[in-house]
Amino acid sequence: MDGLHHRHSIRLHEFDYSLAGAYFVTICTHKRERLFGDIQDGNMKLNGIGQIIDNWWNKISTKYRDVRLDEYRIMPNHFHGIVWILDHVGAPLVGAQITRAGTRPAPTLGEIVGGFKSITTVEYIRSAVGNPWKLWQRNYYEHIIRNENELFAMRKYIIENPLKWRLDSENR
Repeated sequence: MDGLHHRHSIRLHEFDYSLAGAYFVTICTHKRERLFGDIQDGNMKLNGIGQIIDNWWNKISTKYRDVRLDEYRIMPNHFHGIVWILDHVGAPLVGAQITRAGTRPAPTLGEIVGGFKSITTVEYIRSAVGNPWKLWQRNYYEHIIRNENELFAMRKYIIENPLKWRLDSENR
């Protein structure tokens, strides 16, 4: 086909990613470069870029009224977090099965992640460290958290991620 890349979405086809629920996301740096700091004695030590990521992640709830943040970890070359999209009264729901009431549309998970990647890239470019034009990979991984057991497992995975860094396939 004329050498063009034909990309396909890794999202669930026809799923409404603005539905109330919890979502686990992983965002990787471009070429899996270790840009955010290092793991020392099982703890992540953020560098300046890692602090930019931390700062902007924590501002997501102020930008989106119906979004709350849960556990997250910044790793040397990727990021894990749980994002809650709330129902119309602001109550978190496990599972993304509830439709939204009201006229104001909720942000989609893609809009939330896209906004985060955009603003952190702008800050990264301003910092002029390394190759400032590529911070993130094109896409991100997501998992819809469907019940309390999955939520517990995802939280545990995120919390323990720095302790398992030396065994991680992303740690080259």
